[in-house]
Amino acid sequence: QVQLAESGGGLVQPGGSLRLSCAASGSTSSIKAMGWYRQAPGKDRELVARIPSGGRTNYADSVKGRFTISRDAAKNTVYLQMNNLKPEDTAVYYCNVDSTWSTYWGQGTQVTVSS
Repeated sequence: QVQLAESGGGLVQPGGSLRLSCAASGSTSSIKAMGWYRQAPGKDRELVARIPSGGRTNYADSVKGRFTISRDAAKNTVYLQMNNLKPEDTAVYYCNVDSTWSTYWGQGTQVTVSS
């Protein structure tokens, strides 16, 4: 089993920045990829960014150039640096982990971008 602990959400003005963190614990040796998804009101959950173990990062087109995903393998932690935030970035952000046998989700953290 893998447990995920998310942090870093909050309220920010347009153009501001936030950094999300997600720390994995448990059977972390089986983790194949870590990433972030988000779900805005009335919309489907969508991929924001993902970083496979030993692979290249990938991003949703809407966040390219503004968001950066990174991973500290020693700490089993994935980060999402969000810059130049826009109101349309408002959503619940979920940490995601793909392991050998299962997929795990964090509890979600609210990001609100508003004046």
